[in-house]
Amino acid sequence: MEDATTPPSQPELVGEKRKREEGSPDAAAEDAPAASGEDAAGGGRHPMWKTSLCSFFRRRGAGAEGCSHGESCRYAHTEEELRPRPYGTWDPTSDRAKKLRKVAAEAQEEAEEEVTVDEQSLDKCLVGLPRGWTADRLKTFLQDQGILYATAKKKKGMTVGFVTFESVEQLTHAVQVLKENPSGGKEIKISDANRRSHQKVRAEGHVANGTATENGSNPATTAGETSAPEVVASSKKSARDAVTPLAHMPYNDQLEHKKHSMAQILKRLTRNARKACPPAIPLPNWIFKSKEIGGLPCKLEGILESPIVDGYRNKCEFSVGYSLEGKKTVGFMLGNFREGVTAVEEPVNCPNVSEISCKYAQMFQDFLQSSSLPLWSRVDNCGFWRQFTVREGRCPAEAVVLQHVESQISEVMLIVQVCSTDVDEALMKEEFDKLSTALIQGASTCSPPLPLTTIVVQDHKGISNAAPADCPLIPLLVPKGDQLEGGAEDKTRIHDHISNLKFSISPTAFFQVNTLAAERLYTLAGDWANLNSDTLLFDVCCGTGTIGLTLAHRVGMRTLFFWKNLFESSYYLRQVVGIEMNESAVSDAHRNALINGIKNCRFVCGKAEDVIGSLLTEYLGSPQQHIAASESNSVINDTSKNEDTINCTESDVENMDSSAEKNDNGENEQPRDGSVDLHTCGDEDIKGDSVDRVNKEADSSPDEHIEAAVEQSCGEASLINDEPTDAISTDSLEHGKTCQDSSSIQNNNVLAASACQFKNVVAIVDPPRVGLHPTVIKALRTHPLIRRLVYISCNPDSLVANAIELCTPTSEKQEKNKGNRGWRSMSAAGLARQRTKSMPNSEPFIPKRAMAVDLFPHTSHCEMVMLFER
Repeated sequence: MEDATTPPSQPELVGEKRKREEGSPDAAAEDAPAASGEDAAGGGRHPMWKTSLCSFFRRRGAGAEGCSHGESCRYAHTEEELRPRPYGTWDPTSDRAKKLRKVAAEAQEEAEEEVTVDEQSLDKCLVGLPRGWTADRLKTFLQDQGILYATAKKKKGMTVGFVTFESVEQLTHAVQVLKENPSGGKEIKISDANRRSHQKVRAEGHVANGTATENGSNPATTAGETSAPEVVASSKKSARDAVTPLAHMPYNDQLEHKKHSMAQILKRLTRNARKACPPAIPLPNWIFKSKEIGGLPCKLEGILESPIVDGYRNKCEFSVGYSLEGKKTVGFMLGNFREGVTAVEEPVNCPNVSEISCKYAQMFQDFLQSSSLPLWSRVDNCGFWRQFTVREGRCPAEAVVLQHVESQISEVMLIVQVCSTDVDEALMKEEFDKLSTALIQGASTCSPPLPLTTIVVQDHKGISNAAPADCPLIPLLVPKGDQLEGGAEDKTRIHDHISNLKFSISPTAFFQVNTLAAERLYTLAGDWANLNSDTLLFDVCCGTGTIGLTLAHRVGMRTLFFWKNLFESSYYLRQVVGIEMNESAVSDAHRNALINGIKNCRFVCGKAEDVIGSLLTEYLGSPQQHIAASESNSVINDTSKNEDTINCTESDVENMDSSAEKNDNGENEQPRDGSVDLHTCGDEDIKGDSVDRVNKEADSSPDEHIEAAVEQSCGEASLINDEPTDAISTDSLEHGKTCQDSSSIQNNNVLAASACQFKNVVAIVDPPRVGLHPTVIKALRTHPLIRRLVYISCNPDSLVANAIELCTPTSEKQEKNKGNRGWRSMSAAGLARQRTKSMPNSEPFIPKRAMAVDLFPHTSHCEMVMLFER
């Protein structure tokens, strides 16, 4: 009979059964003490006996009776019964462990409160400041407390501030005052602040004659005198390694590497969508099917290679700075500024840069050697010469010979970025004249001569080199054919070709850097969009209109006929709608449509998140209208679900007629060969002489319309004669800005009448690296008429985040976003999962196809095209 004090046999740990089956002597020796009746404290039982609290017991109630195992349970049921673990540790959930952690945290906090007071550590951090304080409020507080300092910084929303003191006496006084006088009853602690890496580099660098360059060395110093941290970080790295890290690999291996990387990123979409799906809603079928294709949300159909691999970039942005030897250099930075690397090296052996760009960079570098104005310092945020950009325009695609791509470069634009702060205007003008002369002479003396179309100076006074689109532009060299009245952006343009279309490019407009590969990209997007004459296409983030214009021939232009006063009238509904926030890019889009004779495109200037909702309502009606109509039709007649079109009622025609009288130009009647938006700008735009203007335009030939018409961004159709194109574009853009916010349709029935014209509504989005704005995603997701979406992404990480919101099912009950401050540390996918909780109940998209397109050979970057349907 077994002794009552002998505990029952314990559950086998992982691996014990295997040891026993193998007849291991260690297993027998280990099991023998457990079968004996020795006390647990004597070490006879397993070393982990009673070292963890019983979770089953804690859920059921107090005492051993709360656990189904009773006294035989191997886990402890009270704090007193709990034994220490090996090496003196305790169960992390126990009260003893919590007390130990609290004591350790207090000891660490006391140690951190010890402030270093010496000449080498005068930079301090103030902890515990109110979140609402700004830098000015912090300075006022320090002055009220009688604390002297050199500099003080504080960002609103943060609880820390940074103060630099001039001497040890000021620091000692500040420490005493802050301990004695808390702010608002809350003690403000002072601790040591760690310098940023680039500040360390600068402090450790050699300074001669009181002047230092960005890398902490005097311009005349040798390589051995360069700051040690930067030499260590950059000595083994060339400009080729920094800009084209995959250049050492064969191109086929680069494609396989990128394809594998894209597959790994797409798998994150499946995992995050599974997490974001509400518990009460079953997982979508595409998540279940992902197991069959290796965890991918849809099939990755491969990667499209670039037609050209070397010298493919039509835009190169060269940094201006000092090399490791202290020489003024125009090229690429060898590392990241946050890592303390500011050295710039020449673009030698960079396979993605054309020879023409390298030659112009060398010309500008030679000019800087004799310039009296300083280079821009990223550390001090001061200087004059900042950046040098070369933009190239190529001949039409059919004339391009892939083996001699650079010989097809016919136009070149040079953009010099400067900062005119505290610079004498006369001196600046003198330097610009010298620069223009040097570049023109250098281009003409090369063999063969280099093309040079225009030279532009961009005056940017911000900290980052990423200048806003509205920065002042100063033209130094203007093309002969563009010397017209208008802004600087109208005088300085080059041209490029995609799909046999000619595109006008202004200095700040976005244009794909690999023209031939972009042509393949747009063709793929058009094929997946399944465009036809019944398609309404929304081109979101359209740039200069390249996507919409290259695909415009695949859609048509609908004519909406109606009767008014016994006369037949008509609308022209343009079936390509582009949205872009860059004014110069929208102006380029209007010009590009005019150059290529395309009349079924409309371009709206404004942020996508500001105008997408009103545009969808204008063309398709509000989502609530379609949801209510769908429910009503399903009750009245179930067969209406199979109807492709909706017949317009008599009231629709009457309302449409009344709306026709007040169109964008206030015209009572439109010519059939015109291009008039259904979009209106309000009664204030109605002109009394509109009838005469229409009659005059109707008499002109179609060719004259093509040459003179410039599409208004507010939807106005312009058939203009005898006016300069550049001036028209500028007026159109200004008029569009005033109309885009106030644009609305007077009668919802007119919206329904126009919406019934399109069987296929498609959106193609090509956002910047940060992805689409949440408002844009919400508008596209919640509108039931958008059945297909083609997403072109230059950053697959943002694609995954946006796809989570587009494809995750939502519940009928929305969860309000709570003020969770943890969003600062969340990933983009984590933030997307949080936003899906507040997404209105709507039909989610389904990922159908994905394909990578290599627009950037020799680099790790790649474009991704993904098709979503519902």
